[in-house]
Amino acid sequence: MTATPSERQSVQWPAGYRIEPRAPGPSAALVAAFREIPVAAISDAIGRSVGTMGLHRYHGRLTEVLCGPAVTVRVRPGDNLMIHKALMMVQPGDVLVIDGSADVTQALIGGLMRTTCVAKRLSGLVIDGAIRDLAEWAEDGMPIFARGHTHRGPSKEGPGEINVPIACAGMAVLPGDLIVGDADGVVAVPAAEAETVLARARAGLEREARVRETNRLGTADPERFDAVLRAKGLPV
Repeated sequence: MTATPSERQSVQWPAGYRIEPRAPGPSAALVAAFREIPVAAISDAIGRSVGTMGLHRYHGRLTEVLCGPAVTVRVRPGDNLMIHKALMMVQPGDVLVIDGSADVTQALIGGLMRTTCVAKRLSGLVIDGAIRDLAEWAEDGMPIFARGHTHRGPSKEGPGEINVPIACAGMAVLPGDLIVGDADGVVAVPAAEAETVLARARAGLEREARVRETNRLGTADPERFDAVLRAKGLPV
């Protein structure tokens, strides 16, 4: 039986443990729209200092895109007990975002759990920690970004938390935020700001297309940068 919100609030969780319900994310239409927008353009629309730092792409195809609402997990370094629980809660299209404290001494997830992710039809995973069974992750069908890899397996003792605010590789993530990842990296779009960010990103791509065309034709205006340099006192 699923606990009601009031019952969950009254639960006395053991120290280090918490499980919150899956948060609603952006609409399916918004998710589909963001899937067509490059991460670099989304980053420019939010602010260029956002997104993950230091994660590596472990799926094989460079053009594969990860896009969906976040289910967040915070675990003790090297322990994946609560990741198993989170995989019982996800819905198709979700992105599992895991704060593993940047520890790479033990893999948090491997090939067996990848099989579960495929069966659950996740959009992908973002892990500030290590993975293993790289040959399986290199296959198409399950995008994954992680801090590193190791053959050493995890413990399953806890503690951990599910669907709480986390920081993953320097990126703040709330449950239900829209996560987008491509060959350039991963960003989190706050769910409440998704429509605004989408409009900004599209406008940025339109501007970029115009600049690209002037670059192609060799008609770029030199004043574009000379004016900036003169404002800084350069005699150009």
